[in-house]
Amino acid sequence: MNSTVAASNAVSSQAACPALDVKGIGKRVRLPDHELTILHDVSFSIAAGEAVAVVGASGSGKSTLLSLLAGLDVPSSGSVTLDGTELSALDEDGRARVRGEKVGFVFQNFQLLPALTALENVMLPLELRGERDAASPARDILAKVGLGERLDHYPRQLSGGEQQRVAIARAFVTRPALLFADEPTGNLDTATGRSIVEQLFDLNAQRGTTLILVTHDERLAARCNRILRLAAGRLVDA
Repeated sequence: MNSTVAASNAVSSQAACPALDVKGIGKRVRLPDHELTILHDVSFSIAAGEAVAVVGASGSGKSTLLSLLAGLDVPSSGSVTLDGTELSALDEDGRARVRGEKVGFVFQNFQLLPALTALENVMLPLELRGERDAASPARDILAKVGLGERLDHYPRQLSGGEQQRVAIARAFVTRPALLFADEPTGNLDTATGRSIVEQLFDLNAQRGTTLILVTHDERLAARCNRILRLAAGRLVDA
């Protein structure tokens, strides 16, 4: 096999590797008098660059599933492979390392550090990775989300929509392979929520990031390429 063919095969193999491969995962927790099953035998794959919504009623297992997909928790059974790495084969430090290298998060309640400015909040994940110039990419991504003039403002000086834009900038600044968004518009009014959604999908398209979006909003879910629907801990529609 010549080098050109070998290189082509390697590229094809990488392209075929799913961003997330979930096989038969279950999650059970021990209570004082019985064992509670939160997720039952859930399996699916998500291709690189795909935008996928996870929907379901309260208590259906959405948040638990998100924690397992991101390696914040481990399944009781089955496996989660993130960008080629099986998370259950790693210890907590190993999973944290994978998250730091490959994953971004956007949460409903923003989770910005109040003592840091907008710029410093976005610089933080780059600094934790040991990057020498964290300020330049942080300024650039804040400009992309319309906050180029708010770099030195603290979270308390920003509106809810502006705080969520900072959170989105922080999530994308490391150019993650996967972005997990958990009810990203849940604490915002309708108009602000629509604006945040546009920012999220625009950056996702620009960066080629795989997006996993947990939401109760069916209209928001419909913006994604595919919907994973949970009911009582079971995947009923993929």
